[in-house]
Amino acid sequence: MKALPLLAAALAFSLSTAALAHDPSEKITVLQEQLLKNAPGKKAMMIEVDYQPGQSSIAHKHEGTAMAYVLEGEVISQVKGEQAITYKKGQFWYEPAGSEHLVSKNASQSKPAKLLVFMVLAPEEQVLIPLEH
Repeated sequence: MKALPLLAAALAFSLSTAALAHDPSEKITVLQEQLLKNAPGKKAMMIEVDYQPGQSSIAHKHEGTAMAYVLEGEVISQVKGEQAITYKKGQFWYEPAGSEHLVSKNASQSKPAKLLVFMVLAPEEQVLIPLEH
């Protein structure tokens, strides 16, 4: 019986990782995924996003709340209704649940960039939903 929760967790982890794969060369690593005991019906995820020089993500939205912190390099981010902002190492931003993330890209054509993303969402919610153009 104890194997069932482990199997479910492994499946959720693999599905979450697959859902994050925007671009085959973009490296997405789920560092941690945990159900929250103090917030029933919610889980937290910690994700690392590695951008190669000049690389960008597709336009997307998150069903959950997201907070991003630049670990390395510079990242340009734009949420619908707001101006694009270039965030440097040590800077961060917040995206409310359901925000449409129109731009997320490495600001440099010669250096890599890395983000740490923390999300809170319901277990059945999708981490990333591509936007239709």
